[in-house]
Amino acid sequence: MELSMQQRIAPSDGGGPTEHLRNATYVIGGSRQYPDAAHTSGLMAAHGRSTTGRTIAWGNGPLESRPLVVDFLRCSYLGLDNHPVVVAGAIEAIEEQRSLHWSCARTQLNFDLLGELEETLSEMFCARVLAFSSVMLANLGAMPILASGQLTGGRKPVVVFDSFAHISLAYHKSVVADETRVETIVHNDIDAVERLCRENPVVAYVCDGVYSMGDYSPIKELRQLQERYGLFLYIDDAHGISIFGRQGEGFARSQFPQGLGERTVIAASLAKGFGASGGILMLGTVDHEALFRRYSIPYAFSGAPNLAAVGAALGSCKIHRSAELGQRQGRLAQRIDLFDRRIATAEQGNSLPIRTMAIGSEANAIAIARGLLDRGFYTSLTFLPAVGEGKARIRVCITAEHEVRDIERLCDCVLEQVAEATGKPYPLR
Repeated sequence: MELSMQQRIAPSDGGGPTEHLRNATYVIGGSRQYPDAAHTSGLMAAHGRSTTGRTIAWGNGPLESRPLVVDFLRCSYLGLDNHPVVVAGAIEAIEEQRSLHWSCARTQLNFDLLGELEETLSEMFCARVLAFSSVMLANLGAMPILASGQLTGGRKPVVVFDSFAHISLAYHKSVVADETRVETIVHNDIDAVERLCRENPVVAYVCDGVYSMGDYSPIKELRQLQERYGLFLYIDDAHGISIFGRQGEGFARSQFPQGLGERTVIAASLAKGFGASGGILMLGTVDHEALFRRYSIPYAFSGAPNLAAVGAALGSCKIHRSAELGQRQGRLAQRIDLFDRRIATAEQGNSLPIRTMAIGSEANAIAIARGLLDRGFYTSLTFLPAVGEGKARIRVCITAEHEVRDIERLCDCVLEQVAEATGKPYPLR
């Protein structure tokens, strides 16, 4: 999120916020024309059916009459979401247990396969792993516990949000502010984090590992602040999981060579690079695990991941523990490099699979995305409130399953469509 969409929070005398932490009225009122236009252009709320690789049968109706579209929207960076082992895992789990879901509190009863999944992930990622139905729910349960001081020795921390922190984190600012002081800092401003650490006895920093627009957190520098000041780190690495690490432990976890300890929590997705469904928390201590299993709201009052999701994740674990993972990581790196040699972006040269092309005008971005779809490529439009007004972008997610010829054709089409929509060559100045 742009800083303009995340108001800076200053403490009052009582330690609470002096400004509103939610701005839904402004966001909806200020941005609605853009998603409305994208919907009208057939670029949002679309339907399709998975085929092979990254190709989808677009729309509804008889399959033989649907156009085939190469998808650069989904975040299955290793192409595991339709891998036969993952799909078979989902089917086998349901057939074995003859059930999909148990409607009971997780604090009371769980499928044995869910316990097997958490054990397996804990071994793979060298952490104490809890699984949730989504990363959003994992974060929802974690934020109040973090704010309460239960993770920081009983002392409530000043909770510092990066201004680009994903909405699944930033949404909970008002809940956090009911417990403790909240600050929002400029994106990746390490100096600001250090200043707050010097000024306050306990500080927790909330950020993404890999940001959804292709940027990343300076984990090395944050770990240095952790060692120097005891900074608590809460890192959502939804986009970094699987694509980094020997067993796919992710961008953030792979930069903690030892255990996470008592001052780090990492959230991650099982639905992006991992290719299955759901979310997880990686915890560093037995006490933290017990705390979340008893007091995380989604854990106590919401359903567990269903058996199809659990079975799919167990299937993905088999791939993550095989040589195939490294092969797919290598293939992904080659495809990122291919894209970078043809299209200039702010992310060019980093090892992440997300690339954004700055367009500016929302109308031009919609026209370009529509033109790409007409040429057989589905991409992601990004505009207010995800970025500032007049800063619209086209986002592409590169995967290990994209064919070389598809990436080459997409790049050619991007250059053609930008010139056609704007009358100027890409990159736009």
